[in-house]
Amino acid sequence: MGSYKMMFCFTRKFRVDDVEPPEDVRAAFNTYSERGNYMTAELLRRFLVEVQGEVDTTIADAERIIHQVIQKQHRITKYARHTLNLDDFFCFLFSADLNPPIKNEVHHDMTAPLSHYFIYTGHNSYLTGNQLSSDCSDIPIINALKRGVRVIELDIWPNSSKDDVHVLHGRTLTTPVPLIQCLRSIKDHAFSVSPYPVVITLEDHLTPDLQAKVAKMVTQTFGEMLFYPESECLEGIPSPEALKHRIILSTKPPKEYLESKSSQDKGGNSQKVRDLPGEDSVRKNGSNPTAEPESVDDKNDCDPQDDEDMDDSYSYSRQLGAPEYKHLITIPAGKPKEGLELALKVKPDKVRRLSLSEQALEKATLSLGTELVRFTHENFLRVYPKGTRVTSSNYKPMIGWMHGAQMVAFNMQGYGKSLWSMHGMFRSNGGCGYVKKPDFLMRAGPGIDIFNPKAALPVKKTLKVRVYQGDGWRLDFSQTHFDSYSPPDFYTKVGIAGVPADTKMEKTKPIKDNWNPTWEEEFTFSLTVPELALLRIEVHEHDVHEKDDFAGQTCLPVSELRPGIRAVPLSDRKGEQFKSVMLLMKFKFV
Repeated sequence: MGSYKMMFCFTRKFRVDDVEPPEDVRAAFNTYSERGNYMTAELLRRFLVEVQGEVDTTIADAERIIHQVIQKQHRITKYARHTLNLDDFFCFLFSADLNPPIKNEVHHDMTAPLSHYFIYTGHNSYLTGNQLSSDCSDIPIINALKRGVRVIELDIWPNSSKDDVHVLHGRTLTTPVPLIQCLRSIKDHAFSVSPYPVVITLEDHLTPDLQAKVAKMVTQTFGEMLFYPESECLEGIPSPEALKHRIILSTKPPKEYLESKSSQDKGGNSQKVRDLPGEDSVRKNGSNPTAEPESVDDKNDCDPQDDEDMDDSYSYSRQLGAPEYKHLITIPAGKPKEGLELALKVKPDKVRRLSLSEQALEKATLSLGTELVRFTHENFLRVYPKGTRVTSSNYKPMIGWMHGAQMVAFNMQGYGKSLWSMHGMFRSNGGCGYVKKPDFLMRAGPGIDIFNPKAALPVKKTLKVRVYQGDGWRLDFSQTHFDSYSPPDFYTKVGIAGVPADTKMEKTKPIKDNWNPTWEEEFTFSLTVPELALLRIEVHEHDVHEKDDFAGQTCLPVSELRPGIRAVPLSDRKGEQFKSVMLLMKFKFV
């Protein structure tokens, strides 16, 4: 029986059909054309205004689109006609560069304080792979900056001879890279895709002498690009607009080490102190409402380099040895030494940053949800992956965003659904790396309720998504990539990543044996917090006997979706856009 099936498979032929316009496209062309024959610039303008919701479109805009379509379709620079036929119109709609699902331009208010924005944030930005044995390099830093990441994390340690500074994931097998190399690469690439400020978060494991050396490196490398407060404490932070093309440092001021030192054995015992875990810590003590008994699992809840073993040479007089280093810290970071509830109390005119592991944040949300949101009105909250994610995997970012966390720190070198969501969020606002937080996360004042992420909310908006068809796989994949003996059986998954009440996933039926599948299926999503919702889209190839094959994905911010019929380009697992693969979809808000 098996050999018979194999012989049967060999007799099947590959079929590549031309993609035909779906019925909605034909209907739109008939409505907005002269007797169903051709579409003038004025009629195209009416279609763009009335169907696509592009109310500011002018005749000149429509003429420019016609010119671009004719060039694309017929590969001519001078064109005789100034109208579109049905094929041209379909070409326009199915073109990702002419008819994208979201705008590629900065359009949020960029004049609010920096703390009013979600900021594209990397974790251990220097690692090329896993957290334990991969190389440290400036290459992943450059790649992150080119993707629009605005917060770069560097773990800085003394080199083997204690006379220079290396970047590495401490107490692991990762190979180091010189700090100066990372700083120079940041300078060269910081503003290659976005003019808005880059924040460097330092995980500092240095002696005061080396801190002074870092201060000199930083000032000499960045020069006028470096922004730091004139006074010892920053009283309110400027806006992304005011900080264009500037570099900002955020780390624990040297003074923080003294408090760790003072907790050592009062009887002169020289045992080392274990701060859990470095700057990214909730200290586990009785006053911490999120604390839990320390165990082996607890010790795995932090990055190895975060266990700061303080050397006895750290003394008060030596801490005064690097005042220039402390002066360069624009956003001071710290940890809740006397419990998280106390640490979340807002101190007027003193901007600071608090870092929590993904687990610590989850525990804090059980009883301190509104306090977290209030803290983030003016201060910074950074969330980072638990230390057991040695493969550089990531957590679900939404829990951080719905509590106002500006810096949801991710491992950018891997891939997966969580990272796809991160890519989707920061496609917002032209991909500039700063997304203005929704107003409800910034509400404050007498008689105004702080946003409660746990509260049951009414449906605010309903999104209808129609999946028409897909194309491009036959150009970007080999004929045998999905199935050795027949064309693929594609299906599409569509859903929402958002607050728990909004999260949902649907899928179309598989279309058998077709490189150009047409589904014509519609899905409805009721959204209570559309401002934070992300539209997840995946295509897979159905396989009866094995795991379904991945065929593309993208994630789009619902708040930025352009209504109407749109071309949606898909990306690979790592988030790199395919050359040709895309879907034709329709978005409608009701």
